[in-house]
Amino acid sequence: MEIFGTCDERFTPVRDVFASNFKNGLEVGASVAVTLDGVPVVDLWAGDAVKGGAPWQKDTIVNVYSTTKTMAATAILVAVDRGLIELDAPVATYWPEFAQNGKQGVLVRHVMSHSAGLSGFDPPIQDKNQLYDWDAVVSGLAAQKPWWTPGEGSGYHAVTQGFLQGEIIRRVTGKSLGSYFREEISEPLGADFHIGLDRRHDSRVGELIPPGRSLATATSDPDSIAVRTMTSCDLDGSEPATADWRRAEIPAAGGIGNARSVARIHSMLACGGEVDGIRLLSEQTVERILEEQTNGTDKVLGIPVRFGMGFALVDKSFPLSPNRRAFFWGGWGGSLAVIDLDARVSIAYVMNRMEADLLGDVRGGSLALTTFSCLAG
Repeated sequence: MEIFGTCDERFTPVRDVFASNFKNGLEVGASVAVTLDGVPVVDLWAGDAVKGGAPWQKDTIVNVYSTTKTMAATAILVAVDRGLIELDAPVATYWPEFAQNGKQGVLVRHVMSHSAGLSGFDPPIQDKNQLYDWDAVVSGLAAQKPWWTPGEGSGYHAVTQGFLQGEIIRRVTGKSLGSYFREEISEPLGADFHIGLDRRHDSRVGELIPPGRSLATATSDPDSIAVRTMTSCDLDGSEPATADWRRAEIPAAGGIGNARSVARIHSMLACGGEVDGIRLLSEQTVERILEEQTNGTDKVLGIPVRFGMGFALVDKSFPLSPNRRAFFWGGWGGSLAVIDLDARVSIAYVMNRMEADLLGDVRGGSLALTTFSCLAG
């Protein structure tokens, strides 16, 4: 398998691991990127953008599912930095209708840490086309009753989080989250990442290979929060093949980009809010990401997760970095983003062959761990 792109000699082992993933039949098409001090040191791609068809090109982009959450969180943080939002304020301060059904005490930081009690849609989304009606979705969320006491532990807000964040952004800026993200983050940084894709980019979109089963969790307890969450909007991986999904703004799952664009945006975070002379966040706001909000077994994922402000924090359950001041998240199917403030490193992996596990797989993790091995010398 021919590997394209550039790789600093120091990070040759990352290239080797990337190549071995293809050699071992784990990939169809993929990209990996690493920045150090804001400078790209790895930018590689290989394989097919369409299985058995068009090759993965330098500018191929694909849907990254929940890696999109890192972009939506960054948009909220930019608005916080500009004084438009306070993380400790009630959501209803900005979105008055949200106070319905006992949610007057839900804070913005609860939304950022999956602890708002709104991990699924109630009533469930029966038709995926319902997701494309923003006003209807957020009106429904505003009317919902939390499934647990907000702030008392996390329950992964798989799809709802982006709508909650997006409506807060819309109320304080008058813009959709996708527009705000584009104007304030991706365009200033020159990053090819999109939340709501313009049709002119369709020809560059790679084809995801679904994992063969939906997100819905099989369990003996259909009344559990985990099952209620995943069955409330049952996705199967085929969604990004439709123009309706790509056009829609689904800020928790619908972002489209590649490893280069993900690493570029996160390099700004890794460097304390500024890269290439472009400052989008103060160092103080970046540090807020590291403020632990929840720590324990997630009510949806069923495993221990430590959430900070918009990202998960690296710990013994997710040892993706040897450093304390590191955070991450990934997307269903396998995409992954790791940001390390101590090392000033951003790592991103994006692929089109999806694994079924919601929590990723060895491909991205091995690339991240190899990157830190290279840094350690």
